[in-house]
Amino acid sequence: MSIDHETNKATIRRLHDATNTGDAELISKTIDELFEPDALIRTPLPIGATGAQALKEVFARLGRVFADLHVTIEDLIAEGDRVVSRNSVTGTHRGEYMGLPRTGKHVAYNEIFIFRFAAGRIAETWGVVDVFSQMKQLGLIPATPEPHVGAAREAARPGSSLPRQTT
Repeated sequence: MSIDHETNKATIRRLHDATNTGDAELISKTIDELFEPDALIRTPLPIGATGAQALKEVFARLGRVFADLHVTIEDLIAEGDRVVSRNSVTGTHRGEYMGLPRTGKHVAYNEIFIFRFAAGRIAETWGVVDVFSQMKQLGLIPATPEPHVGAAREAARPGSSLPRQTT
């Protein structure tokens, strides 16, 4: 049986198109159509549900927290029975998230997901979401200047004991 990479990539585009609508009913229906009910979700989630139901709950929560959530596919790569999607995500914090009440702050972060297909449906996923960036942007983690910036400022200060960098 040959694998149709373009069809699998189109499936991922369809998933993100549905999630970008913010329409909970459409998202749920699309998940039912694209995922095996018992799909293995390898991303740690703070949800008791499993399979496709876990994804429905994740997107329902995200919809409450970031009502304007938008996923942009930056790279979509298919090989064998897998598709990798590297995404940038934006949204406005409009609901309680990780114990933090609504801030109204805009967030932008990255994520990478791997989807394994079986018989034309998504059977397994792995994902890494840049939660650290989310937390910094929402103020849950204090922003810290990068060490080289402070050192460069100190070196440029008249009378500094740090060596100046020359080019």
